[in-house]
Amino acid sequence: MGLIKDEKSRRVVLRGVKTLFFLITMLASLLVFSAPILLVIADTLLPCALLSASFPLKSISSHLQNYDFRYSLVDIPLISIIRSAVILCVYCFCDGPKRSHGPYLGITSLCSLVSVGIVSLKASSYGYGEQGCFRPIEVALFMSSIVLAVGHIVVAYRTSCRERRKLLIYKIDIEAVSACHKGITTYHKLLQQVRVQ
Repeated sequence: MGLIKDEKSRRVVLRGVKTLFFLITMLASLLVFSAPILLVIADTLLPCALLSASFPLKSISSHLQNYDFRYSLVDIPLISIIRSAVILCVYCFCDGPKRSHGPYLGITSLCSLVSVGIVSLKASSYGYGEQGCFRPIEVALFMSSIVLAVGHIVVAYRTSCRERRKLLIYKIDIEAVSACHKGITTYHKLLQQVRVQ
């Protein structure tokens, strides 16, 4: 009886390890093959986390009520969230050919460059703290927004290149298959002509 229980517990542990391995493999696959989605998640969460670490929740609500472009940092996470939402929508609605040539790279670049411009304008006009300079958390907030915007452009470019390569491979395969079929039919026609003669 003791051996049977040990064997069952080993099976349960082995099944748990296999399930954990499967989940880790699926997560790694998600991280590797869906970089735009991962970047959208990071772009949404990082500025919000930095802002909440910088100000308490009551202070954030007071910043929203007394909003001033020069003294409030609340709009930086909002810019990141809007940028991420637009890029995610375009990514989801575009398929292979549209990701390779069309709207995905263009809209991602446009959204990212506009948000970099707004964040740069905000950084240049932002009112300094009591010490007369930026606090490190404010610098991190500005820099994370700019770096993530540039990251969106890089990921969109890499995605469009990957989709172009896929289309090129499929185009070559289609041409090779059609040429092969033409060659076979030509061979059969020649073979029939030789037989008739």
